Amino acid sequence: MKITKHAHACVEIERDGRAILVDPGAFAPDVAELIAGATAVLITHEHFDHVDVDALGTALSLRDDLSVWGPPSVTDRWSRDYPDRVHSVRHGDRFTANGLDVAVHGELHALIHRDIPQVTNVGYLIGGAVYHPGDAYHVPDAPVTTLLVPTSGPWSKLGEAVDWVRAVQPDTMVQIHDVMLSETGQQSTARFLSPEMLTEAALTILPVGESLDV
Repeated sequence: MKITKHAHACVEIERDGRAILVDPGAFAPDVAELIAGATAVLITHEHFDHVDVDALGTALSLRDDLSVWGPPSVTDRWSRDYPDRVHSVRHGDRFTANGLDVAVHGELHALIHRDIPQVTNVGYLIGGAVYHPGDAYHVPDAPVTTLLVPTSGPWSKLGEAVDWVRAVQPDTMVQIHDVMLSETGQQSTARFLSPEMLTEAALTILPVGESLDV
């Protein structure tokens, strides 16, 4: 499979010419173009940096070849108008999107602060290999070959990330959710999340627009 990194938490997962776009959020300046090029979109949760509601809603209204999966907190706004193309998912669900098998893991966004309610958050294990967690350190009950690792945000904690990576035990890791880190911060985080320090797999920093075969 091929992973293409877009801004922040948005990635494209492709196998045999079939692709899934995950979390096209408002931090991606080209989000409308990314959605325009996709036929299958997965959303982990409702926060604007993971889903540009206006861009995705416009695309659904203009195209009948676009399908979307996500938790009800995201999909309920569209499911009545597009019942055949907008699908609500929950922990434990499995489905096929654009020819790729997808398993749903997790239920809640990571805690930011006790005064901020935790929204629904699901992670996706795509093709039985690549796991996108959204904003949570949920450990899927299945092997993960490539783990997409959030490295910045008001909820993220380096020590918890290390323990999460150790629990998941991926072969490879790719950085996501990185818009709040400078280049120096990214390199520092990658050093902690590496065999020379605290984890068994090295964290790959993939620049926006570049791809990696996994």
